[in-house]
Amino acid sequence: MVIIISILFLVIGLVFSEGLLQLFGVTQGSYTYAKGYMFYIVLGLPFYMITTAFNSMIRADGSPKYAMISTLVGAVINIILDPIAIFVLKWGVEGAAIATIIGQAVSGIISLCYLRKFKSIKLNKESIKFHFKTIKNVILLGISSFITQISITLVIIVSNQLLVKYGADSKYGSDIPLSAFGIVMKVNQIINSIILGIAIGAQPILGFNYGSKKYDRVLQTYIRAIEIGFIITIIGTLILQICPQYIINLFGQENDLYNEYAKKCFRCFLMLIILNSFQITTGIFMQAIGKSIKSAAISLSRQILFLVPAMFIWSVTGGVEGILFSGPTADGLAFLMAGTLITFEIRKIKKMQKAVELRT
Repeated sequence: MVIIISILFLVIGLVFSEGLLQLFGVTQGSYTYAKGYMFYIVLGLPFYMITTAFNSMIRADGSPKYAMISTLVGAVINIILDPIAIFVLKWGVEGAAIATIIGQAVSGIISLCYLRKFKSIKLNKESIKFHFKTIKNVILLGISSFITQISITLVIIVSNQLLVKYGADSKYGSDIPLSAFGIVMKVNQIINSIILGIAIGAQPILGFNYGSKKYDRVLQTYIRAIEIGFIITIIGTLILQICPQYIINLFGQENDLYNEYAKKCFRCFLMLIILNSFQITTGIFMQAIGKSIKSAAISLSRQILFLVPAMFIWSVTGGVEGILFSGPTADGLAFLMAGTLITFEIRKIKKMQKAVELRT
């Protein structure tokens, strides 16, 4: 199923590449580079999707180290080949894309090699048949993660279009806001990925103990994941608020106008990322205990329900600089929504815990 979907996306990416670039707000100045990069990246989509899907199954099969190695090997190969392809072979952005898909291909192959090592299942004709009830359950449990990824794409599309539109009417032009905001989104993604990794790591513990009716352990694990994520976001917030220029310089030296807008991006858009640990972890928590609708609602809240509308509202009232305040607006509202849902859920879990204690 994963292979079929990956091939479908490969065809869509190759056929509609120009339309997709326009949809993501790529400017004329960077169109040639973006088109060349996208062509090769799309070719690597099947390997990327195979690695992502199989790694989840490998972890669930009790081999998290194998999953980690497959990911790390591909990442290290990408890091090594990037400067070789760009500077030694003079392939430019296409070289960067080629280095990326080579790393993804190696990770995908390593992941596929695990097929013969599965402990919990035996691969045969019966195991590759479509069982619609199983597919339905998989979709319901995975809908939250799917929505999260799709919503990120939607946010990028909307933000790029608005930044180009309102940036053209400002002193920054259209290219500076688009480039600076892209860096901010990357840095934000790194922080969120760390939090997500912690939450996903806690997911099997949450699910196992919830199924075993050990509700005290469920709550302890959830709180511990929140605490660890909170520490990470505090550190991230301090770094981004106090010394954003050091982060900007990591992505290249630019002019004063660029640095001015980039620093505003970090300090305004990521002002309340300290709240993201709670929202992300709560969404994964709901997913782990089988509350797919609540999990999907939390996943939808920041990106779709709050961030996209806030971008439109703030861009109208404040232009290209106003867009930056959509970040803390969405973070604050998503925090309140997640807090409301988890409060009711924790009350239910505590009642179930008391019932178990009375029976014993």
